[in-house]
Amino acid sequence: MNLIIDIGNTAAKVAIFNNNSLVEVFRSSNQYLDCLPEILCRFRINKGILASVIDITKDVSEQINALPFPILRLSPETPIPIENLYHTPETLGNDRLAAVIGANEIYPKKDILVIDAGTAITYDFIDAKERYLGGNISPGKKMRFKALHEFTGKLPLIDEEGIRTPLGVNTESAIREGVIKGIEFEMEGYINSLKISYPKLLVFLTGGDANLFETNLNKSIFVDTFLVLKGLNRILNYNNSNI
Repeated sequence: MNLIIDIGNTAAKVAIFNNNSLVEVFRSSNQYLDCLPEILCRFRINKGILASVIDITKDVSEQINALPFPILRLSPETPIPIENLYHTPETLGNDRLAAVIGANEIYPKKDILVIDAGTAITYDFIDAKERYLGGNISPGKKMRFKALHEFTGKLPLIDEEGIRTPLGVNTESAIREGVIKGIEFEMEGYINSLKISYPKLLVFLTGGDANLFETNLNKSIFVDTFLVLKGLNRILNYNNSNI
């Protein structure tokens, strides 16, 4: 079995795969992987992969070093099953790369846009020739709510829970609808723009906020909240002979 560790900006996901089949997903702090003891007791793991978008803590590093099986630490030098045309691969987030690799495994030789709605919102594109051409980064939902509060004198800090109307009827609903609809329109803009050049474009939506935007995009999209984990598992299997 494979151990997949994905450390994000706000939390960590740890998954167990049996070959290409997802068995179970655990959520943990990104400062200490408190789920590891349970996982090691329950599963017979042969190999693993670690990917992180932050500098891992000393505690996590010690946990990884103590594991009784080989761990592949994803880096810009790690062989991957697609062609990466990003000009600065050393600055490319592991989650962005893994997401397009996961989508490409599900639908090989297709033009695919992956939208990851997490702490930041990322838009990443892989073409039918299996070349990662790049993508964009935008502020996530919580960032937008926080920015409106911190960079103004009177706007309150709110979240997505509450009244939603097409046009805000008070300041709170105006902020909520402005942020959420603004993200929806942004997503639709990227999809429509890419479809001009890639009319058979497929769209994947992933990330912690994927379900918030799924029903309102008015597009045929695939929602897969485990896309990054699936991509990391594919990278691990691809490198199996190298670790």
